[in-house]
Amino acid sequence: MNSKIILINGTSSSGKSTLCKALKAELNEPFWYIASDQFIDIGMSPSRKDKGGKFDWNDLRPKFFDGFHRVLPSFASAGNNLIVEHIIEFPHWMDDLVVLLKDFDVFFVGLHCPLEVLEKHERKRGDRQIGEASYHMKTHDYCTYDLEIDCQSSIEDNIQTIITAWQQRKSPSAFEKIHQESNSKEI
Repeated sequence: MNSKIILINGTSSSGKSTLCKALKAELNEPFWYIASDQFIDIGMSPSRKDKGGKFDWNDLRPKFFDGFHRVLPSFASAGNNLIVEHIIEFPHWMDDLVVLLKDFDVFFVGLHCPLEVLEKHERKRGDRQIGEASYHMKTHDYCTYDLEIDCQSSIEDNIQTIITAWQQRKSPSAFEKIHQESNSKEI
C-alpha cells in the first residue's frame, strides 16, 4: 500500500489535537486527520448512562475502540494518507493496531508531557475528568516509537521535528519491528 499513516500517541490533555491539526496544515501532501473524539463529538454514540442516558459506556467502549481501530486500515486501503490521534490505553490495543496496520507505512510518534503540565491543561480545559491524564500516563509503557517529542516544546518545533524525522524515516519502522518480533515469537 502506498498510504502513509502518522500515528501520534499520548495522554489526554497533552496537546495531540492541536499538534495533529497544525501538522496536517504543514505537510506537502494531503492527509486526513482522524481521532476517536471526532466520532463522539458528532453525536454518533448512543446516550451514555454516565450522562443520563440508558447505555453503559463501560460496555460500549471496547466495541467502539475495536471499530475505531478497524476504520483506520479501511481509510488507508482506499488510498488516503492519515494523521491519527490516539491514546493507546492497553497493550492489546497496540497489538491490534500493529496487525491491522501492517500493510501501511506507519510513522509512530510518542507525545510526552510531564504530569504537572497535564494536570494544569486538564483543569484549564474543563471538559475532561480530573485524573484522566494521570491514568493515561501508562500509554507510553508498552509502545516503541519512531520518534518521541515533548509537549513543552513549541508546536512549531514539534511539527518541524516530526516532518524532518518522517521525511528521513527508514525501514524497518517501529511498527514493522514490533510486527516482526510478534511473528518470531509465534514460530
